[in-house]
Amino acid sequence: MTSLPNIARTCLDHDRRAVAIIDLSEGPRRDVTCGELADMVDGIARALLTQVQPGDRVGVLLSQTPWCAAAHLAVWKIGAISVPLFKLFQHDALAARTRDAGVALVLTDAEGADLLGNLATPLIAATCGVAGGPVDYAPGGADVPCVLIYTSGTTGTPKGALHGHGVLDGHLPGVSASHDHLGQPRDCLWTPADWAWIGGLFDVAMPGLRLGVPVVAARIPKFDVDRCAQIIADGGVRNVFFPPTALRMLKAAGAKLPGLRTVASGGEPLGAEMLAWGQDAFGVQINEFYGQTECNMVASSCAADFPPRPGCIGKAVPGFDIAVIDAAGHPAEGEGDIAIRRGAPSMMLRYWQRPDATAEKFRGDWMLTGDRGLWEGDYLRFVGREDDVITSSGYRIGPAEIEDCLMTHADVATVGVVGKPDPLRTEIVKAYVVLKDGAQATEATLQDYVKARLAQYSYPREIAFVDALPMTVTGKVIRKALRAQAVAETEKGTA
Repeated sequence: MTSLPNIARTCLDHDRRAVAIIDLSEGPRRDVTCGELADMVDGIARALLTQVQPGDRVGVLLSQTPWCAAAHLAVWKIGAISVPLFKLFQHDALAARTRDAGVALVLTDAEGADLLGNLATPLIAATCGVAGGPVDYAPGGADVPCVLIYTSGTTGTPKGALHGHGVLDGHLPGVSASHDHLGQPRDCLWTPADWAWIGGLFDVAMPGLRLGVPVVAARIPKFDVDRCAQIIADGGVRNVFFPPTALRMLKAAGAKLPGLRTVASGGEPLGAEMLAWGQDAFGVQINEFYGQTECNMVASSCAADFPPRPGCIGKAVPGFDIAVIDAAGHPAEGEGDIAIRRGAPSMMLRYWQRPDATAEKFRGDWMLTGDRGLWEGDYLRFVGREDDVITSSGYRIGPAEIEDCLMTHADVATVGVVGKPDPLRTEIVKAYVVLKDGAQATEATLQDYVKARLAQYSYPREIAFVDALPMTVTGKVIRKALRAQAVAETEKGTA
């Protein structure tokens, strides 16, 4: 792998007077300059050097604040490995990650210290001070570990994806594309996604610091439409990454957010109806992007360069070789496994202490994403996760298209679609639907709605109306939980 500088250096090597972070996390707006951020980093780094060796894992349990960014940068600067932790984790989730990573020390605040209990030693980042001389940068390098990010656990026990100092620069082409060439005059980044996740930390916070684009830090533990609009206004935000769940909530509220230059989204396909709504609500085309914790920002739309194609993720980001392959690892005719060539610039080094899982992630020279897709020219269409694809009466049905269709119905707030075991058809399509307040849609009306718009074989033969769907902390529908519920319903019906 190529030699790269320490990741912290690339984020802090700017004019000390330039604004790095616009702090809206508490109280009135406060602009943190690059020089102030560098001093915060050095204060934490000096405190860490008395307790931490290069290669040690250090937890970061902080919300969107300048201290969260400074904590990660300080860990990287001294050659240690940061482990992002989420404030909404309960004890078992924190315990699983800190124990697996061997975390003994966690940079946090008073709230985080209470959450940790006796799991690790807390070090309050804001009390480390900023006095003293600068701390030297430890050696960097693409293959030198710097961050250990745990997967959201939608397909099994969360695994730690270990990344090297090249991970940030590996994200930049995709981040730039998804924001129509980020770095234009007056650009300013924000996301409601927590910085404990790769989407918040490496799609927004660190790319902004790396490129010299101001980043807004704002606490938003539970997404709120009015708070979102206020953050955008107070922070002068021009570029937003909205997870799909946030977009659905904005749409349900009839929100309009003019004045943005770009809106990016990733995590699951949006569909034609959502894209059309976004154009009206924001006045710009939503750019979808694709990736995962193990290798992120590998494909993206870029409205400045090419028109979107609803249902497609976009095109491969420069520097990434994406393929749709068959079981033998050869290019598939039609649908196949979405895979990324080994050595891609944002690809993990390995799973932490999971050599078998690391080996299983690859098929020859290709890293398997676990997703199914197909090419439409040079546009990549997402079909569904490999274990989400529904087999019914010999047809292979992707749930995303059905979910997209149902989301266009005026009464539907959100939906999850899975396969339910069926002795005749192998599986049937089952939809779990959350209706909007006061909505009157019935199973029959929604079935007819899908029949009129999609293939006859793909309509949901069963629809359950529910109050809420199981979601990951990053806002993705946990289809695994819905499938388990569908299986339980089948077993109960045949008992």
